[in-house]
Amino acid sequence: MSPRVRSERSEVDVLRILRDDQGVLRVVLVLEGRIVMEWADVLEDECLALIRSGFRVALDLSGVVFIDRRGVDALDRLGRAGIEIKGCSPSIADMLEEGGIRATRKREEMNDRIVPSKRRSFDA
Repeated sequence: MSPRVRSERSEVDVLRILRDDQGVLRVVLVLEGRIVMEWADVLEDECLALIRSGFRVALDLSGVVFIDRRGVDALDRLGRAGIEIKGCSPSIADMLEEGGIRATRKREEMNDRIVPSKRRSFDA
């Protein structure tokens, strides 16, 4: 594998984690990119370290575009550890929910849902 190919792959498989402290002992990790392979392990290690330090942790997945099986497994364990998973796109939320993982959707996605209405049909 040439260095150029390796470089392109590492750019594709990047997970950016931004820490947003929300007050005393509450932190939101804002994720951008792909939760794949070793990045899933990095994310899980970071979250568990924060929990051990006494923080309440939430994950904002609004910038996540893909999650592989390893990422789903990590999010499952983190959810069971009490970490809130929020800000998911509809496709990510559906995938997680199918796996039994509780996740909330992006706010604007929730507002854009079609609400069934009672319509009358009139014959002309």
